Amino acid sequence: MNVLNMDHIEFYVGDARQAAQYLCTAYGFRVYGHGGPETGLPGQRSVLLGQHHIRILLTSGLQPNHPASQFVATHGDGAAVTAFSTDDAAAAFKEAVDGGGTGLSNPRTWADGATSVVTADVAGFGDVVYRLVERHGADTSFLPGAIEMVPDADAAAEDGLLRVIDHAAVCVPVGELDATIARHERAFGFAVTFEEYIEVGEQGMRSKVVQSPSGGVTFTFMEPDISRRPGQIDDFLAWHHGAGVQHVAFLTDDIVRAVRTYADRGVEFAPTPSSYYDVLAPRLGATELDVGALRPLGILVDRDHWGQMYQIFAKSTHIRRTYFIELIDRHGARTFGTSNIPALYAAKERELAEIRNTADPSRV
Repeated sequence: MNVLNMDHIEFYVGDARQAAQYLCTAYGFRVYGHGGPETGLPGQRSVLLGQHHIRILLTSGLQPNHPASQFVATHGDGAAVTAFSTDDAAAAFKEAVDGGGTGLSNPRTWADGATSVVTADVAGFGDVVYRLVERHGADTSFLPGAIEMVPDADAAAEDGLLRVIDHAAVCVPVGELDATIARHERAFGFAVTFEEYIEVGEQGMRSKVVQSPSGGVTFTFMEPDISRRPGQIDDFLAWHHGAGVQHVAFLTDDIVRAVRTYADRGVEFAPTPSSYYDVLAPRLGATELDVGALRPLGILVDRDHWGQMYQIFAKSTHIRRTYFIELIDRHGARTFGTSNIPALYAAKERELAEIRNTADPSRV
C-alpha cells in the first residue's frame, strides 16, 4: 500500500466553531472552509482549518444518531478520523481489506470541475477510523461538493509556525498492543521502527512505533503494564473509555519561538523542573539550542542516532483531561529518544527531595 503522508485529521467535537476559534486564536490556524447540510453533509457542522501542510477538520453532530454525536458522548472531544494520502484509494482499500482490515465505507468520488477526491474508510483502532484519500486537481479544494472553501485559502497556507503532523500517539488497553501492531503491518503495510518498555518510578508501559514505508505517517502505540502502579495511560483509557489518540504532535522549525508565541496567547505547557537541565549536558552532551532559552520554557531535549529533537507538551484543555497537543522540533532526529521520560521523572524526584530536606531540619 502506497501511503504517502497524513492528509488530515478529523476531530469530533461538541462545538466545531468554538473548537476552531480556540485553535485559531492559540495556535495560529486559519479557517479554510465550512461544511454542513447546505453543502451536502446532512446532520453535521464542519470547519476546516489549515496551516502550512496541516489540515484539521472539526465536526459536530447535529443529530443524536450522527457518528460525531455518538463519539463525543462516549469519548468526549477527540481525534476520530486519521486520513492517509495515497495515489490509489480504491486499490489501497482493497489491499487493506484483503490484509484483514474492516472496510467501513467503499471508495467514493467527490468531484467539482477539474478537481476530484476519492475517499474510502477502514477501521483503525478503537472507534478511530482510517480514511484513504486520493486527490486530483487543485490542492486547495479539500472535499469538492461537501466543504465550501473560503476565498484565498491557498494564500494563507504559508502562515503560522507549525509545518506538518509529525506523529500521533495512541493509548490501547492492556493486551491489545501486539494485535494492533500486527493489523497495521498486514492491512496497511506499516513497519515497526522502534519499541521499548518505559519504566517511570512504580509505573510501566510498553510502546511500539509504526511507520508507513514512505515515512510520512507515524503512530506511537502505548499499552499500560497493569502489574505496576496505574499511571497516565491508565487514566487516559479510563476517562476516554477505550483506545484513542492521546496526543498529536505538530512539527515546527523554531520551537523556542513557537512556545513563547503560544504561551503569550494563553497556552499552558507541562512544566519541567529546573533540575532537569542541570544534568542535561552529562546525559546528552552539547545541545544545538541554548539551554538558557530552553530552561525557562520547559522544552525537553533528546537524541537518536541521527540527531537531536526538542519537544514540549501542552496541558490538556479538554474536560476529561485526555487529548493534548505536542510541539516537536527535529534537528536531524528521525525517530524518538529513550531518555526524556525517565530523566524528567528523576529530575522531579530530586526536586521533591530537596523540598523535603529543606522543610525537615533533622534531615539536613
